[in-house]
Amino acid sequence: FQSQDERYAFIAEWYDPSASLFRRYELLYYPKDSSIEMYDVKNRRTFLRRTKYESLHLEDLYVGSKVTVFSRHLTIVDYGNLYTSRKLGSRKERTLALIKPDGMRKIGELFDIIINAGLTITKAKMMLLSRKEAADFYADHRAKPYYHELLQLIMSGPILAMELLGDDAVSKWRAMVGPANPTATESDTLDSISESFGHIGLRDAAHGPDSVASAAKELELFFPSSGGRGPVSSAKFTNCTCCIIKPHAVNEGLAGKIIKAILKEGFEISALQMFNLERTNVEEFYEIYKGVVPEYLEMVSELCSGPCIAMEVRQFDPSKVFRDFCGPSDPALARHLRPGTLRAVFGKDKVQNAVHCTDLPEDGLLEVR
Repeated sequence: FQSQDERYAFIAEWYDPSASLFRRYELLYYPKDSSIEMYDVKNRRTFLRRTKYESLHLEDLYVGSKVTVFSRHLTIVDYGNLYTSRKLGSRKERTLALIKPDGMRKIGELFDIIINAGLTITKAKMMLLSRKEAADFYADHRAKPYYHELLQLIMSGPILAMELLGDDAVSKWRAMVGPANPTATESDTLDSISESFGHIGLRDAAHGPDSVASAAKELELFFPSSGGRGPVSSAKFTNCTCCIIKPHAVNEGLAGKIIKAILKEGFEISALQMFNLERTNVEEFYEIYKGVVPEYLEMVSELCSGPCIAMEVRQFDPSKVFRDFCGPSDPALARHLRPGTLRAVFGKDKVQNAVHCTDLPEDGLLEVR
């Protein structure tokens, strides 16, 4: 009967750090029982026998997506056969979501809006633009009378650039941002991001490209595919501590709520970036817990199980300590002793406790770096 099971085939790549090369696999997915199978394309042999793998879902599988299989990060580069391509070659698009300096105090709400619209945030980084980068971004507006004002505004503070992925992502996000044009009729702008969080006109809080081609061009400025660095991070590296929203919380759509809670408590988020971490990096990062915390290995597996969001958090009120706001590492204990803390509200257990935070004040800078 197994051959009768519906199955989808994909070509996936994995970067092997020890050999410094990309390895190609055919990844087969069986929706009936959420099982997967992998073949090593070059060596023409089975790499993984058919195994149940419930954390992978059909909607995670499309060209361009990054999936994690047994803590290996795979990038899906193609469909494996015509059947899969016909059935799944959907209207998934990538677009750029840019939160401008005047929208930054509302990034928690904006994360929620994006997630609730069914779009996936695949990259995110807070940046500071140089004059040249701002000019490249606004190249099409060079002849406009307000060109210099545009440059000043986007350079006036940190911005948050995100890559969004989803069905018709370009037009969907563009509609959510709403028209920046001051003459637009009220009904057009009602509930739009520009209307809710910005000021109509140039201070419109957010930006979205108007076509798939513009989206590709603009994403290249902020997230160069060549592996270049793009604009610099907005990190300040002074009186800071590190907070990481763990993969399970990102996956459950809690990032916006956690960010809102941090800002509401009076902390500043001065830098933010989404990462997919390799196991070796996580082991190094968590080294101080090795042999000390019994959950060490599970903590490592959790942090490299999918995208996480790392933030530089700063505090100006000495009585407010970010570590205390995160709460005890065991959410059950946190709910009992410190019910308002991040782990009490968003954590599930000692491993999936929503956030990592720097334990020792002197390690803050080190972890942020």
